Amino acid sequence: MSSLTFPGLDLSKRRFGAVGFLRSYQRPEGGLLYRRAESVRCKASAAQNVAIGSSGPVGGLLVSGDAKSIISVSDLLEVIADDLQNLNKNLKSIIGAENPVLASAAEQIFGAGGKRLRPALVFLASRATAEIAGLKELRTQHQRLAEIIEMIHTASLIHDDVLDDSGIRRGKKTIHQIYGTRVAVLAGDFMFAHSSWYLANLENLEVIKLISQVIKDFASGEIKQASSLFDCDLTLEDYMLKSYYKTASLVAASTKSAAIFSEVDCSICEQMYEYGKNLGLSFQVVDDILDFTQSSEQLGKPAASDLAKGNLTAPVIFALEKEPKLREIIDSEFSEVGSLDTAIDLVLKSGGLDRAQALAKEKAELAIQNLNCLPHSRYKSSLEGIVKYNLERID
Repeated sequence: MSSLTFPGLDLSKRRFGAVGFLRSYQRPEGGLLYRRAESVRCKASAAQNVAIGSSGPVGGLLVSGDAKSIISVSDLLEVIADDLQNLNKNLKSIIGAENPVLASAAEQIFGAGGKRLRPALVFLASRATAEIAGLKELRTQHQRLAEIIEMIHTASLIHDDVLDDSGIRRGKKTIHQIYGTRVAVLAGDFMFAHSSWYLANLENLEVIKLISQVIKDFASGEIKQASSLFDCDLTLEDYMLKSYYKTASLVAASTKSAAIFSEVDCSICEQMYEYGKNLGLSFQVVDDILDFTQSSEQLGKPAASDLAKGNLTAPVIFALEKEPKLREIIDSEFSEVGSLDTAIDLVLKSGGLDRAQALAKEKAELAIQNLNCLPHSRYKSSLEGIVKYNLERID
């Protein structure tokens, strides 16, 4: 799963690149990709019932290459700084107070760095849509939603690290490395259970269904990934569906649920869902690019770790179309000394990273377009800025 956090990076020398064209993606069985069934409460208009991509460029939505955009993550989140500070305080209290055994683990879990993108998106989407509804302050449901989303996300990361036997997360030792697998699994289970209890107490059936589906998607994504390791016949559509399950589903449910609690029009709720979905997909593709282009120190985990484990991502899928030798190496599961390094070189030389970058930009274009449902505000600007920041990580 993509961690989707904001490490403390110096973005002062970064620039935002040009926009690529869009493609439409479909499920293998021919249906539209990643479209959640509409709820009883909200019926989006036909204008919102579209595929992830379109047949032509959206155009003009992102900053062009000559427009020298400099994005400060701290500035983007300044408008919700108090919300995030309260969130961190509440999370440590919630986990630590319930069980002394988990108290120190909670400090490790929630003190591991990052700016907490998912709850930040909840707060930004909540405040952007609350202004439409004429709300002067966030509701308790908005605040609790942010806590629930972060607990679910963190629980999934803990379990991911156990399944992948990952020793490092965000530059620090993982929970199971410090406390053992038993405590790590129980800590993840506890947070899933606790988030479910809080979710039920929100007493909103539509949101309960949305977030419950996310937990199901996590499991589906893990199963899909585990069953396709070292599979060179994995299609781009398979990869995108897995990325939706493991990353974009939670982001989409987060932003839509925030809009639901603001009680805005259903069409706005659906566009906020699409925004979160496209942003989540773009983030995952960017993370998969960085797995090849950044060092272990920058990533906070071993470089090219996905490829080494047989998890084939967008750059590899694109590279396989041009490099027959790459298929032979992956099929052998890197049995020969130096074969992993050779595979990485083939991915870098094939143009796979460039095509993956274009894919990430396509999703970013759509995410920006989805925000057209919101009036101008500081919160909308930050939602747009997060999309642009994500792409700046690979420009």
